[in-house]
Amino acid sequence: MKKMIFTLVAMMAVTAGFAKSNTDKRFDMSCDIDRLSITLGLDEDQQDAVEEIQDSFSDEMQQVAALKGWQQRHGIHMAVRKDAQQMSKVLNREQFQQYMRILMVTLRNRNL
Repeated sequence: MKKMIFTLVAMMAVTAGFAKSNTDKRFDMSCDIDRLSITLGLDEDQQDAVEEIQDSFSDEMQQVAALKGWQQRHGIHMAVRKDAQQMSKVLNREQFQQYMRILMVTLRNRNL
C-alpha cells in the first residue's frame, strides 16, 4: 500500500512539474530570424528591423506569462497588436500577410 501511495505522489509531482514548465514555454516567442527571413524574403534592412521587433515581442510575451485570467488574454492581444503594427511598417503587403499567417498558426498551436 505504501508503494502505491508513493508511486501516486511521485507521478503527481512529475505531472505538476511538467505542466508548469509547459506553460512557461508557451509564451517563448523567440524564433530563428534567418529562417523567418528566408521564408518572408527579407532584405538586410528588413531583417535587422524584424529582429528588433521580434526581440521586443518575445519580451512582452514573457511579461504576459506572469498575468492570469482576462489580464493575460488582454496582454496577449495587445502584444500581438503592437507586433502587427510594427511589422506592417517594415514588411510589404505580401510579406506581412505571410508573417501574420505564421504568427496566428504559432499562437494557435501554443493554445494562446
